[in-house]
Amino acid sequence: MKKDKLSWALLVSEAEAKQLPLIDYLLERSAAQVETDKAAVLKKTESMLQVMEEAVAYGMTGVKSNSGLTGGSAKKLKEYITAAAGKKKQDLLGPVAGTAVMYALAAAEANAAMGRIVAAPTAGASGILPGVLLSLKENCGVPRKKLVEALLVAGVIGEVIANRASIAGATGGCQAECGSGAAMAAGAVVYVFGGNGNQIGDAVSIVFKNMLGLVCDPVAGLVEVPCIKRNAGSVMQCLLAAELALAGVGSFIPADEAIDAMDKVGRSLPGGLRETAEGGLAVTPTAKVWTENYFKKIHG
Repeated sequence: MKKDKLSWALLVSEAEAKQLPLIDYLLERSAAQVETDKAAVLKKTESMLQVMEEAVAYGMTGVKSNSGLTGGSAKKLKEYITAAAGKKKQDLLGPVAGTAVMYALAAAEANAAMGRIVAAPTAGASGILPGVLLSLKENCGVPRKKLVEALLVAGVIGEVIANRASIAGATGGCQAECGSGAAMAAGAVVYVFGGNGNQIGDAVSIVFKNMLGLVCDPVAGLVEVPCIKRNAGSVMQCLLAAELALAGVGSFIPADEAIDAMDKVGRSLPGGLRETAEGGLAVTPTAKVWTENYFKKIHG
């Protein structure tokens, strides 16, 4: 008999039935899954947060990828924002979003430079969660304990997505990678600011509404262009969805159904738009010339 799919709505209702705060229920459930105690789960989750911090710090040094295609964007954005502040000019994104975008670029660039990252949920989407969480720490004073709990919430959202659909670009396009990363981060943000389980689900759904159909078209098959800037763009989708959900702007489509829709859309995408580098931006004239020169260089 086929097992039922994981359901965010069911997890929320189970927590309510047990009269437990959602985070306590999710922590209890996670500990049972890996046959350990809650303290060990939190310790492991905090170690992931530490890796995220280190990835961002590495990316902020202006590190370049081995291919030479990308690197230095996070550092450049920091310099621009700092200069704007010094000249008393308004940076367009503001401190929370601007820092989140900068740190998302940094972590994604660390990945492209073969640095150590946390797949969140994949390497290609590894900048979104760090960018958002570390911006909240820096600009909103969110304590570390709350960030660790938020990361746990994000992980369970990712588990639901992976179970109901896919987190792989090769299966579902970039909506399954950056889309999932943004949905996980949006849920984490809603949790941080006191939203309930239903509001977390609303944020997840809103992200997928706005990112449905996003293709995966890496130039030369590398997780660099357009992947790194898509991490930055996904941060904005995350923050938008979280703000709407916290304001009580719900989603007509429930989270589970939005995830299912993402899966169906992803599987209907042509193969050339699912991480094969055979469509989209990967086959633009500029990309094709660069790719040809790159492979000539590495193959002699």
